[in-house]
Amino acid sequence: MIEQVAYRVGEIKPFYAMALLARAKELEAQGRRIIHMEIGEPDFVTPQPIIEAGIAALRSGQVYYTPSSGLPALREAIANWYSMSAGIQISPDRIIVTPGASGASLLAMAALLNPRDTILMADPGYPCNRYLARILEGNPVGIPMTAKNAYQFTADHIESYWSSITKAVLVASPANPTGAILCQATLDALINSVESRGGALVVDETYGGLVYESESITALTLSDQVFVINSFSKYFGMTGWRLGWLVVPDNFIQVADKLAQNLFLAASTPAQYAALAAFRPETIQILEERRMAFQQRRDFLLSKLQVLGFYVPAIPQGAFYIYADCSKFSVNSMAFSQNLLENVGVAVTPGLDFGCNDPHRYIRFAYTTSMERLQEGIERLQTYLS
Repeated sequence: MIEQVAYRVGEIKPFYAMALLARAKELEAQGRRIIHMEIGEPDFVTPQPIIEAGIAALRSGQVYYTPSSGLPALREAIANWYSMSAGIQISPDRIIVTPGASGASLLAMAALLNPRDTILMADPGYPCNRYLARILEGNPVGIPMTAKNAYQFTADHIESYWSSITKAVLVASPANPTGAILCQATLDALINSVESRGGALVVDETYGGLVYESESITALTLSDQVFVINSFSKYFGMTGWRLGWLVVPDNFIQVADKLAQNLFLAASTPAQYAALAAFRPETIQILEERRMAFQQRRDFLLSKLQVLGFYVPAIPQGAFYIYADCSKFSVNSMAFSQNLLENVGVAVTPGLDFGCNDPHRYIRFAYTTSMERLQEGIERLQTYLS
């Protein structure tokens, strides 16, 4: 029996949300009705035009490898989407289609990080990004974010935390778990601050499109030197299809293609053909209706949680999460999450999944379930907490 495990594995923690999900499934198998607010997966089925395009691709035998950078027609479609939605011209050559946004993050970090190079990230933030950096022998540095800046990076953070071994900064807008977004002025200042230091700015736009009170902004409108991560999972509703993309600067096109060849060869061919239908007008209409539904859910859940006594330091402006302070009820968000699941059948995610910035005070609610279930979840919480 091989007992030695690579040391880096010990630095990677499991998703607490997945452990809670597994327990929730056990309870459901026992006949319990669970209200799921722990997983960041839209409850809407993939739009029908995308499904039909995937089925048509399978029936016509489109099951062979595509080029490592992706199906040329899909890269062209993504470029056209940027033109229509943001009014910018992006060469399809700069777009690398990947197995999900995680594949795009892996490509960006593999292209940028040498061993011991640091990459600055927000804390709280999506955990996989810091673990991908560690797998590549880089050094992720979590920067504590506060409600003062709506949990988002500013140029002041760059000034304070940049060092001689800092290579890159990763920001997310909209962000997981806070739903915070970067306004154009802040994003522009970040780009200038990072580029003036010879570094790279990686912008995770996985939740792009799911913005409520303002327009969705892409960093590509401000610089052609940024690395932009995006996904078909969230706004486009294609979670299980595992498809994303990375936009790179011109001088990284060959680098990214070479890495894609060796890391994953190519993204799923049927998924790529299906995604060609994601940008059709009839699909966008469906997606916009869903975005409005998410906003209604956010408004409902936010107001009800505040009445119950949860403190939400910064109103989420995008994605589909509410990051709430639960310290009125518990100083241990993990134990509190477990209690809610076991006692009232409401599943949420503890702050421990998202970093070291006071995680015991916070839990994340995902409004990725129906309004009816959200209402039921609030009623259960009200009964339990009172």
